[in-house]
Amino acid sequence: MNPIYRGQHRRTVTHATGRIMLYLLLGLGALVSLVPFAWMVSTSLQSRAELLSGRIVWIPKPPLWSNYADAVSYIPFAGYLANTAFVTVVSVAGALGAATLVAYGFARLRAPGKDFLFSVLLGSMMLPGQVTMIPVFILFRRLGWYNSFKALTLPSFLGGGAFNIFLLRQFFMTIPNELSEAAKIDGCSDLGVLTRMILPLSKPALSAVAVFLFVANWTDFMAPLIYLSDQSRYTLAVGLRLFQSTHSTEFSLLMAATFLFTLPIIIIFFLAQNYFVEGVTLTGING
Repeated sequence: MNPIYRGQHRRTVTHATGRIMLYLLLGLGALVSLVPFAWMVSTSLQSRAELLSGRIVWIPKPPLWSNYADAVSYIPFAGYLANTAFVTVVSVAGALGAATLVAYGFARLRAPGKDFLFSVLLGSMMLPGQVTMIPVFILFRRLGWYNSFKALTLPSFLGGGAFNIFLLRQFFMTIPNELSEAAKIDGCSDLGVLTRMILPLSKPALSAVAVFLFVANWTDFMAPLIYLSDQSRYTLAVGLRLFQSTHSTEFSLLMAATFLFTLPIIIIFFLAQNYFVEGVTLTGING
């Protein structure tokens, strides 16, 4: 056999073997990560006797699908779901709009001290939320936002979060500046450049940020727990606590409600999966 051909063949086999091992490791990691989800679904279909038997039951016999109906009726699930959807939609819209405007300013506009302000913005990501929790609570209470959805939604319109701004800014910088300059020569304003040119080209990044915001607001537990005192205003993340009483916990109903609570996140991720992965991948091209 030709030595050159033999070397190329050896490299090809080594490369194929490496890819197979990589796929096996990724598949194993995916299976391991699915174990908690499978356990949640299994528990949601078990009876109290199976739960208290001390045995590990992966496939209940028979599966109690009635647990889902009981879970929905055990707490005001529909009302909590409506509250969660309202807070999430408004917060995502506000944060996405605010982050887009601020990110465009950092990426394309010229202003003195812009780089310093961006460094301060990145530095705010290192500030733990526990540091600002009490001052923000006092501020919201004095504004009359306590026990209302204003405390959960309006702050999203005031900043959008440093990480979201950073992600969008990095993606905006990958778009050639010549496109914006050409549009401005034709008489387009900065707002027109953003809405007509930058945003249509930024669907992957916007989708990634939207998914991040949706998950963060849908699963947020701390903010509703702090700012809401009326049970009728609870979101699902807080409402799930009602399955736990002083002396016992309805684990089967809790897992059934948790599965229903998690289902929208899974659906949103699979619908936006392509844009999400592309947005996260392309964001770091120009740093």
